[in-house]
Amino acid sequence: MIDRRTLISAGTAGALATALGSTAEAAPVEQAIPAQYATNGFFIGCQAWTWNHFTALEAVEKTAQAGGKVIEFFPGQKVGGPHGDTGFGPDCGPEAIATVKAALAKHGLKAVNFGVVGIPKDAAGARKLFEFAKTMGMRAITTESVDAIDTFEPLVKEYDICVAFHNHPKQPNNPNYKVWDPNYILSVVKGRDKRIGACADTGHWVRSGLKPVECIRILKGHIISSHLKDLNEVAPEAHDVPFGTGVSDIAGILDEYRKQGFTGNISVEYEHEMEKSMPMVAQCIGFVRGYSAPRGK
Repeated sequence: MIDRRTLISAGTAGALATALGSTAEAAPVEQAIPAQYATNGFFIGCQAWTWNHFTALEAVEKTAQAGGKVIEFFPGQKVGGPHGDTGFGPDCGPEAIATVKAALAKHGLKAVNFGVVGIPKDAAGARKLFEFAKTMGMRAITTESVDAIDTFEPLVKEYDICVAFHNHPKQPNNPNYKVWDPNYILSVVKGRDKRIGACADTGHWVRSGLKPVECIRILKGHIISSHLKDLNEVAPEAHDVPFGTGVSDIAGILDEYRKQGFTGNISVEYEHEMEKSMPMVAQCIGFVRGYSAPRGK
């Protein structure tokens, strides 16, 4: 299995927020996700990491089969098909990109994010990532590269592409790892371009002993995207379970997203029994499809 940690070293948005009855301010992006990719008012799909035992082309097909309409790719996944073991990303070449785009069109999916990926501090390396995201028509790049913010903020403005800081769990033996804490992320993005914010990984918050709904409230107005997870317990070793069957309060999370007028993508990132997870992933997406906010919210 690929070790994820090694991979880390737009008017439509306003219309959708209005439809959800929100008075919250959404990130001012032109590259909003088109409303046609919404499911019950949410842009729900998969982080391709869910399918990391498969190729990127298979990840597209499986996301569609599970009921998703958007997909977030991760760097280095084998493209598959005629491109074999070529890793998907900025260096995969125009032919591979065209093949992936064709698969997206065939299955009615929209590529919305790329990550989690390290953003270089050198401008040329960072620009290569933004060019790739632009070519793919993506809305955002997901990273944990806080130290590169001065490099990529001008590119956020130039390309009109968001950057979202993702959180892995708290690392007790590494006090320098701070992105697990929503208050730290809030301090990082304060005063920055509104298109720089958070990728809210709810499962990793639970593993850190935090309550996702409270974290989302802390980051109100600064959440670009979300890796939505329900876990079987509050513990560092907890594993994914279908939405609504665990401890993460998925309904409460969706309530808060709807209240805030959140218009970013929600990625199911299911990391349990990954070779046979299709029924569980489909159940997660089905939960969002059938979700109904309580009256008065």
